[in-house]
Amino acid sequence: MAKTPIRVAVTGAAGNIAYSLIFRLAAGDVFGPDQPVALNLVDIEPMLGKVNAVVMELNDCAFPLVADIKVASDPMEGFKDCNWCMLVGSVPRKDGMERKDLLGINGKIFVGQGKAIAAVAAKDVSVFVVGNPCNTNCLIACRNAAGVPENRFYAMTHLDENRAKAFLAEKAGVHVNEVKNMTIWGNHSSTQFPDFTNATIGGKPATDVITDKAWLENEFIPLVQKRGGAVIKARGASSAASAANAALATVRKLVTPTPEGDWFSVAMMSNGEYGTEPGIITGFPVRTLADGSHEIVKGLPINDFARAKIDASIAELKEERATASDALGIQL
Repeated sequence: MAKTPIRVAVTGAAGNIAYSLIFRLAAGDVFGPDQPVALNLVDIEPMLGKVNAVVMELNDCAFPLVADIKVASDPMEGFKDCNWCMLVGSVPRKDGMERKDLLGINGKIFVGQGKAIAAVAAKDVSVFVVGNPCNTNCLIACRNAAGVPENRFYAMTHLDENRAKAFLAEKAGVHVNEVKNMTIWGNHSSTQFPDFTNATIGGKPATDVITDKAWLENEFIPLVQKRGGAVIKARGASSAASAANAALATVRKLVTPTPEGDWFSVAMMSNGEYGTEPGIITGFPVRTLADGSHEIVKGLPINDFARAKIDASIAELKEERATASDALGIQL
């Protein structure tokens, strides 16, 4: 018997990240080579011409797994019956724009999207936010999606995880596959903490393989934190293909049991784990269990250096939550 298609909404469907994402989603890179998908491509009205061009290309690919494709500008249409909502689209920060302005503009978008998801999405819906500032956008959507369990909301830290693994592998002179157990704590911003203290390289503690403590503390962390800016400077545009790749990898890992002894990084709702602030969306080490549920890895040692870095990023997330609450006139 053929499997029931998984219906996936992608917002910002005319954008560069979505363009790098949608075709791989259609090809089976996320849910598997025998799992049909139905695509709901969502964007604002002025962009629907470009979205329809994407549909033309999807049809030209003749993907065997694509059950149907729908295009919408209204979230009430775009999220209808969706099992996964990938919220990729957001308004980018422009020169002279204060972070409060950005949170206010995007906040209104994610308020509406959260309400629409609660109203029309499938009962088992999961929500994954890529559009920045993704942690707080995710929180806004979650707080406005009444009835949808908060543990089904996720924000992306996997791009930072991949960047961190690549830098550690380069420094150690090994293939990136040798680097495991990388956690991105905190916010997807320049305050994030890529946790080399609990990472492993070739099964050994990363700090045993890379003994240059000064490099780890003073060079590695800023390299990861500022990589997005470096890409913009070099390319003249923000990360698109790498962001799409990380988004797809996150959803794949959220629906696939995690190999024994490993974990991956994703931002989820905090209930105070590891001394974090309850009620924010923050990066954690996470495992997907055999039954499809998720758990935050427990018992990792957090030394004083790591504690200070994590606390600084949590403080920023608390400030973002307060700023967005003020901008939107609602309590988050």
